[in-house]
Amino acid sequence: MKSIVISSNSSGGGKTTLTLGLMKAIIKRGFEVQGYKAGPDYIDPAFHKHVTDKASRNLDLYLMGEAGVKASYSRGTGEFGVIEGVMGLYDGKGVDSEYSTAHLAKLLKLPIVLVITPKAQSVTLCAEINGILNFEDSNIVGVILNNINGGYYKLLKAAIEKNCSPNLKVFGYLPKDERLELKSRHLGLVQSSEVKDLDKKIESCSQLLEDYVDIDSLLSEFMETEEFQDDFHRESIGLKIAVAQDKAFNFYYKENMELLEEYGTVEYFSPLKDKKLPENIDFLYLGGGYPEVFISELSNNKSMLNSIKNALDNGLKCYAECGGLMYLTNSIEGKGTVGFFKGEAHMATGLQNFGYAQLTVVKDNSVVKQGLTINCHEFHKSFVDMREETVCNVDKISFDGGLKQWNCGYLKNNTMGTYAHIHFFGNMKFIESMLD
Repeated sequence: MKSIVISSNSSGGGKTTLTLGLMKAIIKRGFEVQGYKAGPDYIDPAFHKHVTDKASRNLDLYLMGEAGVKASYSRGTGEFGVIEGVMGLYDGKGVDSEYSTAHLAKLLKLPIVLVITPKAQSVTLCAEINGILNFEDSNIVGVILNNINGGYYKLLKAAIEKNCSPNLKVFGYLPKDERLELKSRHLGLVQSSEVKDLDKKIESCSQLLEDYVDIDSLLSEFMETEEFQDDFHRESIGLKIAVAQDKAFNFYYKENMELLEEYGTVEYFSPLKDKKLPENIDFLYLGGGYPEVFISELSNNKSMLNSIKNALDNGLKCYAECGGLMYLTNSIEGKGTVGFFKGEAHMATGLQNFGYAQLTVVKDNSVVKQGLTINCHEFHKSFVDMREETVCNVDKISFDGGLKQWNCGYLKNNTMGTYAHIHFFGNMKFIESMLD
């Protein structure tokens, strides 16, 4: 499979829109496309899947480790792989480029295309591009300008060709077009399932790319990678696992689901629509999502709330993260939920915790081994007012080099709930302990 990395100088630079349009344009040429997303993202991969009709895969060096990233990449199928970057090209965990899109591209030895949205500048844009080109030894093969008109593009193309490296190709531009707008929510883009005219937007974008971008030249820059080893398969131990999956709960990494499917059988259910949990299950996974958006429907489904609470009270093993944790409290924004954990979930006006962190199990318990460390990611505008004891400490290195610490991780009976999002590839001991 030949692949390329789509990056930018910042978040909001146009990566997602261009990635979706490019995927569609390649598919319309008769090729199979595999989508990938750098970093800890659930929403963009859902958009990728909508276009390619196959699960997009995450490539997160902090959460998965180098071996995990290579394994996830190797599981992709198709003639062309399109990797959407995260934030700006060199933005990673802290004040250097470690775990950034650039770091990922170097690991996989893949070329990079910059998508940049210019703002009332010409030669200064060239200075910015040169800064990106010269900051590290990254294989940046070209640039696509976003959200501009034809006249401005001609000026910028001439400026870039005069002032930047002669090896840097200007592939074209994506015109400003209101049809391409994707609305945002507090965790990023609105979910793909909630965008009614998504197909029209993607079709419009792909056609604009055909008209204004040299796609043939772009495709010639895609590169093959070496074959990577995948040591993240497990033999079945016969478990029956239930996973919440609907519009309220759908933040899951594809590889996590594959791992659970290897441990046994996975049955998906909807806390919104189903009346009770699947029968005779050994493990319950409640992932993240937007339970606060669909709280009325969740709260009104009393039989499901009772089914989950009774199962957890009787010792069913469960892992609930972020939205799943909120769902297990007594209420979200005053509306009743499962009521397993004593406490309430509330929405705040700003982010509560954001970014990569490390969770450490500090108290002895019967589910997760004391002393276990877990690489994780948090991104939420909610908080829980909990009357349960925490079993974990969370450490996060701030951008000024200081250490931010807080407590999280609530364990009751055989259920663990936390705000931390976890990729199992980088935390195999954690999921093995939960399923043992």
